[in-house]
Amino acid sequence: MTEATCKREIELEIPAENVQKASDKVARDIARLARIPGFRPGKAPVTLVRRRFAEDIQGEVVQSLVPEYLEKALDEKKMIPVTRPEIDQVHFKEGEPLKFRAVFEVLPEFDLGDYKNLAVQVDEIQVGDEQVDKALEELRERAASYVPVTGRPAQDGDHVLIKLMGTPVGGGDPVQADNILCHLGGEETLASFTENLRGTNPGDTKEFESKYPDDYPDPKLAGKTYNYSVNVIDVKEKKLPELNDEFAKDAAGEQGGVSTIEELRKKIRENLDAAKAHEQQSQAREKILEALVQQHDFPVPEALIESQMDARLERVVRSLAAQGVDPRAVNVDWVSLRRNQREKASGDVKAELLLDRIADAEKIEVTDEEVEKEIATLAERSGESATALRARLTKQNTLDRMKSKLRSDKVIDWLYRTARIETTAKNEK
Repeated sequence: MTEATCKREIELEIPAENVQKASDKVARDIARLARIPGFRPGKAPVTLVRRRFAEDIQGEVVQSLVPEYLEKALDEKKMIPVTRPEIDQVHFKEGEPLKFRAVFEVLPEFDLGDYKNLAVQVDEIQVGDEQVDKALEELRERAASYVPVTGRPAQDGDHVLIKLMGTPVGGGDPVQADNILCHLGGEETLASFTENLRGTNPGDTKEFESKYPDDYPDPKLAGKTYNYSVNVIDVKEKKLPELNDEFAKDAAGEQGGVSTIEELRKKIRENLDAAKAHEQQSQAREKILEALVQQHDFPVPEALIESQMDARLERVVRSLAAQGVDPRAVNVDWVSLRRNQREKASGDVKAELLLDRIADAEKIEVTDEEVEKEIATLAERSGESATALRARLTKQNTLDRMKSKLRSDKVIDWLYRTARIETTAKNEK
């Protein structure tokens, strides 16, 4: 056993007489079914069967006896593996005890430190006129209309409606798109598009080369160079609505309860205040977990860290897939990305172990009603019935994982209520 790790190993010995009994039984079972030339089925001498099927007999004996004796030994030593024990150093010789070693990991033993009244600092966030103005501008942008430009060619600030065909330099799949609205001079627009479409009119065709930066948001285009043929369909100018009471009513919608621009500003400020309060609470919870992990020093099972690293990588893959990106086509060093998750994954596992221990200490449990409420919420989001979702979670063996997550969330809420949260000035105008 190595200090400061969760790895354990035990060496066990199964009495020779027990091994012999098991060997005899396996040999008799094989003799009844084995087909050996010169003998009718079931009539071959057991001694011959033992010689002919020695490896099979040994394998069956090890497979039947080792788990049984290992389980007894673990119960006696009060050890609960978090990984499937690896069996090695097997010594099997007729007439002698069967010896083997089992290597596995267990949950760490540690004492809970002072987890009550944890002191953490969070940013003090205030919502000012500047943020309200910014939110109003975003509403105006969403309500903007695009009107055709007449009497002049396209200029910076215009939105040019185009149809394009692109061929990658060096070979590859071409790209084709209709009705693309290209904002000339916009931060999101490649300089080559702005330069080549500036001064164009509807009906013009432009051909040019574009090189995408390595950090371009679309991984399918990042770092590549394309030869484009672009047809200009229309040139449009964006018109923002006026900031008046009529705009306020439209922006708030039927459920808004707003009739003036001042009422809209007030509602925006209330929403921003609520969002910032939620952000502050999330920050406090994260710092509480960080403080909890930092004040406890204990080893973490390697298998659980590996599992958490896989889970983190899976979240990245799901995020890409949700954006319509094929993870296999992304130029990412997945091995390095996974390896770089190790420290955070270790912290995640340590936090879960601490939350579980605190839940036991404070007798925090999840009720059946809370489980059913969570299932109903998830079912509503996924568009399936609660009964069908429960059956699926049970079949996938994820229901217990969901309960564990709910329990951890309750512990974090408890820690948040008992923590001493101090704010540091961060005035947002």
